Amino acid sequence: MKTARNTSRTGTRRSRAVLATGALVALLAVGGCGAAGDDSSSGTSAAGKRAPDTAGGDAAAYGAKSADGVKPAEGASAAPKAGAAATHVIRTATLSVEVKSVPKAVAAARGTTEDSGGLVANESTERVDDTHEVSHLVLRVPQDQYQAVLRKLAGSGKLLSRSSNAKDVTDEVVDVESRIATQRASVARVRVLMDKAEKLSDVVTLEGELSTRQASLESLLAQQASLKDRTSLATITLDLTEPEGAAEEAEDDGPGFLDALGGGWDAFVTTLRWIAMALGAAAPFLAVVAVLAVVRRRLHGRRSRRGAALDRAEPAPATTPDTETAPTP
Repeated sequence: MKTARNTSRTGTRRSRAVLATGALVALLAVGGCGAAGDDSSSGTSAAGKRAPDTAGGDAAAYGAKSADGVKPAEGASAAPKAGAAATHVIRTATLSVEVKSVPKAVAAARGTTEDSGGLVANESTERVDDTHEVSHLVLRVPQDQYQAVLRKLAGSGKLLSRSSNAKDVTDEVVDVESRIATQRASVARVRVLMDKAEKLSDVVTLEGELSTRQASLESLLAQQASLKDRTSLATITLDLTEPEGAAEEAEDDGPGFLDALGGGWDAFVTTLRWIAMALGAAAPFLAVVAVLAVVRRRLHGRRSRRGAALDRAEPAPATTPDTETAPTP
């Protein structure tokens, strides 16, 4: 009997655990569906009403209200003020300008950009055919200084080409803000359930759900940061080139006094170089000739001294006076 009772109690506990796990899964599923529903409804309402440009403020407000149990969509509808709608536009432009000096034009463009509160995102300069330079710059300037900077850059030389583009992404910005608020509320709900969970299996399940929703939230935050960067700073691509005719005219000019002087100096240096090379090549032979000359001179000197000594050593021949022999009588 005791065994039967224990078996029945064990079965009852297992059934209760199964029911609790099923209820938890159902609750998570309902929470996910509710989050998706809130996301779509808040995105639709926000897109229709043009919520103001308060990416961080709205998200923080949504997060605070969701902790109190208020739905994000209701908080989003109550947040905007009348007449506070704002547009978010991504502006890009491409300029090609011909200037007399590329280095000076690059310095001027950099100064104009920095004075407006922007920055030079990319810069590259190369020399073409050793005659003229070409520079490519990518400039990021604030939206309110976009037109002024564009006019200064276009007037820095001869404008060859110009194109600009403006893309309204207000609906996308508002949609991302609403989805971030909804996802934050969803993460907060899962954390509340984790605090109330008592079984290890429930905690493991909730941790997996929390990790998934947290990853989705981080992806949305990265998308929001990218939109904020592209809508707050306009992008200007500037190509600077030097005229090719100036180099050709310089090549066609006849030689002047300086050119002749330079040519004469080059010829003089070349002559000295060839003479030095000839002396270097003949140096071994000259050294041998010099040694032979020294040896020959020493041998000749020795022979001369020996001959002089021999001449001094030989006696002088006796000389008899010429006497006439008288005939004997």
